[in-house]
Amino acid sequence: MSIFNTASGNPATDVENRLQIEHLLNAATLSASVLAEKSDVIAGLTQTPKYIQARYFYDDYGSQLFEQICDLPEYYLTRTETAILQECAIAISEITGACELVELGSGSSTKTRILLDAYEQLNYPLRYVSIDVSAGILESSAKALLADYPSLQVQALVSTYELALKQLKPTSLPNRVICFIGSSLGNLNPQECKTFFSQITRALQPNEYFLLGIDLHKSKEILEPAYNDSQGVTAAFNLNILKHLNQRFDGNFDLTQFEHLAFYNETKRQIEMHLRSLRSQTITLKDLDLTIELASDETIFTEISRKFDLDSIQQELQSQGLKSIQVWTDANQKFGVLLCRLLH
Repeated sequence: MSIFNTASGNPATDVENRLQIEHLLNAATLSASVLAEKSDVIAGLTQTPKYIQARYFYDDYGSQLFEQICDLPEYYLTRTETAILQECAIAISEITGACELVELGSGSSTKTRILLDAYEQLNYPLRYVSIDVSAGILESSAKALLADYPSLQVQALVSTYELALKQLKPTSLPNRVICFIGSSLGNLNPQECKTFFSQITRALQPNEYFLLGIDLHKSKEILEPAYNDSQGVTAAFNLNILKHLNQRFDGNFDLTQFEHLAFYNETKRQIEMHLRSLRSQTITLKDLDLTIELASDETIFTEISRKFDLDSIQQELQSQGLKSIQVWTDANQKFGVLLCRLLH
């Protein structure tokens, strides 16, 4: 099925003709991925301090909880970035010209629509490549977009970011923009961040673009409430990681025996999320043949969310060949959106 098929008179058929879904995760890749995941979980839970990789937040229920977090009054990140994009989307489209949008992790595509609206307003062709490991999320989001944008062509890649970036095909449009919005960069430690930027540069051709959204350093009085909301949604999201491990690896974590802990580490400029054990307990994950002991008050590290300085991140991008050509922030300097271009 090609994304360039001519639309028919049937709306349902028309949507199908404008959608191409590719599964880049073949059986061998998936098998290797499962083995790596098991190894990562064992390594994390047998180290001191213990940790669980943040990707285990996102089972179906975890994804629903995160959507709720984005709407919380304390969680300024989503609405602030959305407001910035509403202000700068036309400028982005004027700078890049006609281009293919490639997005790493589209979610509900709310912010994607802001960009598509801008390109449509300038009468540019709409080409969108979405990348995610969840085929269900990709397909549902793509079909919703296709229903609202009659000229849109979508290629959905079921894949990890790394694999998809390696296999991006040349675009038929004059330019390409890889989008990594939503402040997800903050979940990467400094070395992972450097590796990620190098993957972006290898995926782009000279003079193509990278659009990045980042949360900026600010006082802990603003930051900490965003991760300790009054409704307890973030706490439920954090605890759900244990439920996910129980389901994946036949575990016996008792969620009532843990509590959510999140604070801002000002030295490292990062929010740290943990789960604190409320008592001494023994945990088994049968599918991993793993048993661990947790002391009372011992914590399991679940996530970092780094906060950035605009000058420093621009220097880091420049060192990878990505020149920041335009930066937008809100009036309170809470969040930043950077448009970068790959140098020759």
